[in-house]
Amino acid sequence: MTHATNAAPVSPRDAGVVASAHRAVDAGFPRAARVRAKAEFARVFESGKRTAEPRLALHWLPDDAPPRLGLAVSRKVDPRAVGRNRIKRILRDAFRHHRAGLRGGAYVIVARSAAAQADGVALRRAFDALLQRAGALPLRAPAGTMPPATSPSIQEAAQ
Repeated sequence: MTHATNAAPVSPRDAGVVASAHRAVDAGFPRAARVRAKAEFARVFESGKRTAEPRLALHWLPDDAPPRLGLAVSRKVDPRAVGRNRIKRILRDAFRHHRAGLRGGAYVIVARSAAAQADGVALRRAFDALLQRAGALPLRAPAGTMPPATSPSIQEAAQ
């Protein structure tokens, strides 16, 4: 496929818009990283571990396969498609950043109505908290604390 990079915009409204030959979302979130089949969603809902908070619910079914994400954002959460897509985009991006450190399995996130009013930072924090509470992510060490001085050479150097 040839791709003209110096093509003039079709109209003044299109000026500055760059079209891509492939979707950037697919490059960072391949099909192997998605829960897609209805049967797999059903298996996760029936047998998975459930953790929830006011904005999101996480259903996780651990297995030996790489981590996969499924999203359920209904019209009850936000009747506008643009709002539902924003929630899904934020959650996909958060999952993409955590994917390398996650334990294997199928992760299905169900958005609740409070997610529509939450900003991106709040949704990411809620997602992170659910992953940690479920045991899918290792717990982070508290920031700003110093490790205990156990070596006698450190104490001798201070004197």
